[in-house]
Formats: sequence, C-alpha cells, structure tokens
Amino acid sequence: MRSKAAVQIVSEAPLEVVELEIPDPEPGQVSVKLISSGICHSQLHQMENAALPRPMVLGHEGTGVITGVGRGVTHVREGDHAIVTWVPRTPVKGRPAPTPSGVTYQEEPVHGNVYTWGEDVLVSGEYVVPISHDDPTDVSCLVGSAVLTGAGAVLNTAKARPGDSVAVFGVGGVGLCAVGMASILEAYPIIAVDLKEDKLELAKEFGATHLVNASRTDPVGAIHEISNGGVDFAIDAIGVKVKNEQILPATRGGGTGADNHGGMAILIGLPGWDITVDSRLFVSYQRQYRGSLGATYPDKDFPMFLR
Repeated sequence: MRSKAAVQIVSEAPLEVVELEIPDPEPGQVSVKLISSGICHSQLHQMENAALPRPMVLGHEGTGVITGVGRGVTHVREGDHAIVTWVPRTPVKGRPAPTPSGVTYQEEPVHGNVYTWGEDVLVSGEYVVPISHDDPTDVSCLVGSAVLTGAGAVLNTAKARPGDSVAVFGVGGVGLCAVGMASILEAYPIIAVDLKEDKLELAKEFGATHLVNASRTDPVGAIHEISNGGVDFAIDAIGVKVKNEQILPATRGGGTGADNHGGMAILIGLPGWDITVDSRLFVSYQRQYRGSLGATYPDKDFPMFLR
C-alpha cells in the first residue's frame, strides 16, 4: 500500500509530504488509518538532532481505525478505533530499542518505530491501545502523549494524594494535563507557573488554585509563600534550564531522621545537557529530584484519561 506522510529526508531540512510504501502487517504488527494526530515539541528536538538516521517519520500520538492485524495480535481487530502512542503496553526495562517497521521511502527503510504524521501507520501492536467507538476521534489523540505525560507524572510518578501541594512550571499542553490530574486527585494548592497571562487563565479552568506569572515575580518565592514553605511536588513541564533549576528549591524541606523526606522535583520537559543544583537541598533537607518519561500504564490508564 502507498500512503502519504510527512518525512524529514535529510537532517536540517524541512519536512516533505511524500508517498511511503507500507507492507502488510508482520506478526505482532498493526496497521492504522489515522484520523487525527497531536504535535509535540519533542519532534523539534528530533528534527534538529543530526545524529538520528534519515529518512525519518515523526509524530507519536494519534487516533485512527485498525486496518490490518498481524499474527499474534489479539487485543485489537480490524475496524476497532485505537490510539497510537509511544509508550509500550508491556513495560520494558530501560529504553526500548528502535525496531524498523518495514515501511520504506524510495526503497529505503524509514526510521521511527512510531509515527502519526501521515495517512497510515504500520507499528508494533505494543503501541496501539483500543478505545470505544463512543470516544472522540479528534482530541483523543492527545491521550497518546500530552495527556499521559502530564497526567501520568502526577498520578504515577508523584503518586499525589488529596491535600498534597503541587506546582506546575509551564502550562502548555503537557502542563495543563498535570494541573488537570492534580485537580482530579484533589491536590491543594495547585500552583500554575508561566510567563503568559492567557495560559495562566486557562490553567485556572483546568483546576489551578493559584497563578504565578514568572515574568513579574520570583516563582520560587511565590510558591513558598502560597504553600507555607514549599510544595510536595514541583513539576517542570518545559525543559528550560532555569526551570530545571527552580523546581527543587520550590519543594518543601525535610530534615534529620528516617522518612523525614522533603518534596519531590519532577522533570518532564526534555532538558538541556547540564544544570546547576545546590547539593545541600538533597542531603540537608532530603529533597528528591527525578525524571518522568511517559509514566503511564496505557491499557489501564487510557480509559481513565478518556473519561
């Protein structure tokens, strides 16, 4: 089958809409006719990374209709609606190795084991999650990345509970999903931090209880004032160096003794190469700093996210 997709044929070049050759699904694979796709900032990182092999297909959050099922795939059938995502249904220790799908461009293999910027995708069934025909086929694509990243960080990385305090730095798509999940879990306060008033106002609609404009005030100081000494969880949904460095001091301090932990800083946004953090925040106050990379259980969490 021939199908159009947006492809970066060589590094540092603009995308081109070209025809790909898509074979029938091999064992374990699924083909999907895509209806919608999200756009993630991480695709810019991929396009700017000259070390990645080309030609390269892009996109990792889409919704479509199953058009083919390879041998051994039992969780979806032709005609099902499904979300295509980048987080495998079965947990993998470490980072999963890229696996060529068999899709080609001008007889060359295309690189990218998941893509959604195209008419059709051939992908491992591990990256395809069935949804109901009653679920929307437009905005549901965002569950495949933006929602699972932001909401999953609060639900599964932080494991936030009612009454926990949460600050979210950067309330774009991923940050709004973190705010929304914090609200669902009845966290308080939920502090949204951004540079733009319109984004902060939107965060209020998603459940933020307090707004901090970091272009006008020191966000760390403001968070300490609102939360009476720092939050339980501070989340960077941007990946900018200054925010990488602010989320740890924005958390509350712990102290001496067992289980006297401070707050947790959680980095979602793809960071730069280095940051500077005061090491005393770790030892003297038992604060924690960790990453969150697609922290979701797709089969279990996607139905909840859709609800």
